[in-house]
Amino acid sequence: MAALTSIRTSEGRLEIVNQLLLPHTTEFIEIKTIEDAFDAIKSMKIRGAPAIASLAALAVANHLSNALKASPTPPWLETTDALKQHVSELLAHLFTARPTAVNLGAATRRLSKKLQVEIDAGKDTRTIAQELIAEAKQIDAEDVGRNKLMSKWGGEWLVEHVKSQGGSGADLNVMTVCNTGSLATSGYGTALGLITYLHETGKLQRAFFTQSTPYHQGSRLTAFELQSLKIPSTMLCDSMVGSLFQHHHIHAIAVGADRIARNGDTANKIGTYNAAVLAARHNIPFIVVAPVSTVDLEVADGSGIPIEHRPAIEACLVRGALYPPKLDAQEVKEQATVMVTPEGLEEVFNPSFDVTPASLITAIVTEKGVAVKKSGEEAFDLTPIV
Repeated sequence: MAALTSIRTSEGRLEIVNQLLLPHTTEFIEIKTIEDAFDAIKSMKIRGAPAIASLAALAVANHLSNALKASPTPPWLETTDALKQHVSELLAHLFTARPTAVNLGAATRRLSKKLQVEIDAGKDTRTIAQELIAEAKQIDAEDVGRNKLMSKWGGEWLVEHVKSQGGSGADLNVMTVCNTGSLATSGYGTALGLITYLHETGKLQRAFFTQSTPYHQGSRLTAFELQSLKIPSTMLCDSMVGSLFQHHHIHAIAVGADRIARNGDTANKIGTYNAAVLAARHNIPFIVVAPVSTVDLEVADGSGIPIEHRPAIEACLVRGALYPPKLDAQEVKEQATVMVTPEGLEEVFNPSFDVTPASLITAIVTEKGVAVKKSGEEAFDLTPIV
């Protein structure tokens, strides 16, 4: 089974796959500058909370690596004060690209802390830069291992949960929202990783996934990943979730998260809350799968999570390959963007995320284990898994 990748690095070259063109065109874009990284994150050429954190960290690493090789040396490498100001400004700028995704903030804070520790240790600017480069690469490298761990924890929990309800724990049908696989992370995935783990261990019958409008990360990206992994799957429109639950035996919903508040309230791709409400109505377990870095203990509940609103035009346009397929001179499928609404709509409500209350969530999974609510409680104690 061939996994896809969102980021690749080799010999000092940093590239991302342009997810706006998937699944019809696989185009890698080189990220040469911090501003390239900012634009890629902001425009959603790369998306998924873990993936954008990795890109931000690696972009900083490349920026510092290039500066260490430059002649003459950039002025900001001459003193620790100048280095601190320069790097701090870069990190602050990158964080503003997608503020809801707490992983991005966690990565920038981690690098800021490392910067201060090395300065306090009295190290010279070049050594500090090298330490920051190593830390940034570590942020990216840690992602795959923890994704496999949380997928295993979550998959095993679900199997045992189904058995406790009288089921066999086999032939499981699991639905997901948006895209949380290798394209959204540094590899394997979070919620889609759980589905992949069930498939690899012979426990999955079928994966179901929503289109996830308006950017269609489900129908474009999750579909592409599931095809690549040869996992049996079915796509449904966002408005069909209730009908699916009425007519098919769904054992669980597994979703990722862009931020989890201290009580377990979870911000995720718009449409997640709808699915959670319907899952509760049909007594279907609702599982959130996300790394520890997604948990924001500084935010007491979902009301404190900032919700990003995308430009209205994004909800009015659809991009895809021409149908019937038409190839250009390079034998690549031609794509087009079309408007599906009247021009000049007076107002468009287009939030990227909604918040699912902890009361609707059955389990929250990180690389450290699984948290469930105590009987009669509506909030989570996340202490054991953070």
